[in-house]
Amino acid sequence: MLKKTAIAAALAATAFAGTTAAQSARDYISIVGSSTVYPFATVVAEQFGKTTRFKTPKIESTGSGGGLKLFCAGVGVEHPDITNASRRIKESEVRMCEKNGVAEITEVKVGYDGIVLANSTDARPVQLSRKDVYLALAKEIPDPSGAEKLIPNPHKTWKDVNRNLPNAPIEVLGPPPTSGTRDAFVELVMEKGGCKKYDWIAAMKKKDKGHYKAVCHTIREDGAYVEAGENDNLIVQKLDANPAAIGIFGFSFLDQNTDKVQGSTIDGVEPTFDNIADGSYPVSRPLFTYVKNAHVGTIPGIKEYLAEFTSEKAWGPEGYLADKGMIPMPEAEREKFRDNAMELKNLSM
Repeated sequence: MLKKTAIAAALAATAFAGTTAAQSARDYISIVGSSTVYPFATVVAEQFGKTTRFKTPKIESTGSGGGLKLFCAGVGVEHPDITNASRRIKESEVRMCEKNGVAEITEVKVGYDGIVLANSTDARPVQLSRKDVYLALAKEIPDPSGAEKLIPNPHKTWKDVNRNLPNAPIEVLGPPPTSGTRDAFVELVMEKGGCKKYDWIAAMKKKDKGHYKAVCHTIREDGAYVEAGENDNLIVQKLDANPAAIGIFGFSFLDQNTDKVQGSTIDGVEPTFDNIADGSYPVSRPLFTYVKNAHVGTIPGIKEYLAEFTSEKAWGPEGYLADKGMIPMPEAEREKFRDNAMELKNLSM
């Protein structure tokens, strides 16, 4: 995927040249993408603007899917230079990029984050399993009678799901389908922690992968799950005002708002920095940034911004991003992706 070809490079260069002839070239970096990566990228951008001769990059929180759509739309100053994502780019998105002349992309993994289920500190903390969450939020669930068939989710309260849970209505505030957090949540919690607990559902994957994914990834739409937008801070604010609800968002937002919200244990493990870093917390995911190589050298400061992001003072174990809640990668991974960034290594799937 994304093979480096002279033709593709020539087309990209021509497209950029044509665009810049019609418009004045930008003198700042344009970044879009994940709301989870947004606060980390913003801190890097601010540091970059203060310590270099370049302007502070402009960053827009659009969600991972929305950011990749904008990023892949074409080459030229009207298109963003970099997009952030809280999940890896999909092959379909790579094809969309290729179709629109975005032939060379550099992938940089920047760290890890946990997905937390949290509630207000004014309420009692909740202990959940991933299976509990699946049975609470899936549109269809296995028949409680034991029959190997699916039924519309009948559960109204958490106690309906598990008699050891509170007799409180299921009300979960979470991200929309365009969010990388949503993608990771349905894969790591709904599928791996729920669907795969049932052998007969797991067996569907070999027979009909599309049907299996629909069963495991589709969230109910009867009001138990409320799409609360791309902004995780907004979910935190809504939980503060509604102690009965549970929210889904990135660990960094929990870490920065411990006066307002508390994380639920998942499968008996608390969502802490150390538990995510050592892999014991079951709902963690990598964070990425993607660079449009055709813009490097035309839009000023892109390589220098990447150098700041991949510096030890930023993403290292004692770096300023760890202070903001990002979980650093092991040293070997940091070295690999620093090299990718500095060499602008082309993405391979």
